[in-house]
Parts: sequence; C-alpha cells; structure tokens
Amino acid sequence: MRRHRLIAATLSIPILSLACLAVYAAEQTKPSDEFRRQFIDNFRRTGLNTAPGDAMMLRILVEASGAKRGVEVGAASGYGAINMGIAFERTGGHLWTLEIDPRMVRQTRENIAKMGLEQTVTCIEGDALETLHEIEGPIDFVFIDAVKSDYLKYLRIIEPKLAKGAVVVGDNVIQSARVMKDFLDYLQTSLDYDTVIIRSSMDKNDGMSISYKIR
Repeated sequence: MRRHRLIAATLSIPILSLACLAVYAAEQTKPSDEFRRQFIDNFRRTGLNTAPGDAMMLRILVEASGAKRGVEVGAASGYGAINMGIAFERTGGHLWTLEIDPRMVRQTRENIAKMGLEQTVTCIEGDALETLHEIEGPIDFVFIDAVKSDYLKYLRIIEPKLAKGAVVVGDNVIQSARVMKDFLDYLQTSLDYDTVIIRSSMDKNDGMSISYKIR
C-alpha cells in the first residue's frame, strides 16, 4: 500500500509541474501593461469604434460593478472590446462581443490576440438578433452599439438572461435619440431600471445611456 502511495505521489509531481509551467508560460506571454497602453493609444480607430473616453467609461463600469459575464453588441474592429476585456480580465470574467461583418470579425480577433486577451474575450460572428440567443445567462453587463433602430430588439432578447444588478449601456443615444426612441422610452419608464444619459466624451458630441437593473 505504501509503495502504491509513493508511486502515485511520484506520478503527480510532473502533472503539477506541467500545470505550474502552463500558468507561468501564460503569464510570461501576456503583453505588458505598457504595451497594452501603447497599443490602445495607437489604435487606428474609425467612426464605428467607441471613442476613447467612452471606452474608458465602459472599462470603469465593468470594474466597479465587478461584472463577470458581459456582452457587446457591435464589435467593429474591437477597440471597445479590448478596453472592456482588460476590465473583465481583472474581475475574472468573460466578454462575448458580437459582430456581423466578417472583415471586422477578423480584425477584432487579431486585436484581441495582440492584447493577449483570447482567454477573456470571444468574438462571435453573425447577426446579433440571432447570435444573442446562443449566449447563456446570467449576464451582468451589456454594451449595445450596433444598428440603432434595433436597440430595443437586442435588449428584449437578452433581457430574460440579465442578472439583478446588471448594467446595460447604450451608445450614441443623443444623436440617434429619435431612431432609438422605443429603447430609451422603455428604459426610462420601466420600474425595473434606473437610467441616466451621460456624456463621458466629447469626441463624437454624443452620449451613452447607463441603466441599472433593479430586479
């Protein structure tokens, strides 16, 4: 019996060592904070990307709420996703970012990889009105930045999966207020949400709605 225990103990050593080496290797290949900062600062943004101030607001919201399972509707080339990805990495959570354009999906995945966030951020290709159904709950953070007239449709699909205390953020809610009136009216009148509209950045002369799910 004692011999068997010794053999088992001996066999377990390489397994534990390999596990430790895997963790060590992951830490060694993870880009430095300085590299990430420079990558974000030099990111070639387009009009489809989230503005820097808004992206930082999203990061702070994820960190402050301690969110673990997030969804972004509309990745573009991944600027917002990598900013939120850093926050989800810190909270030990995960972000699913949805994008319909195959070219944008490729760019987003490449940028996620360059930032070393493959284990934290997953880019899903397809129409969000379809792919949202595939994401399992509970979801505690949502950022919507896709087809403006479909904001309420996106929310309706994911709403049954929202956890109590979830944060829902909508982008471009000032300049596109008329197009997404149903979305804004719903959040601002529903007894299930506390909602405020803010300007965290003047880059686009626009704003975001931030809603807290009360129940």
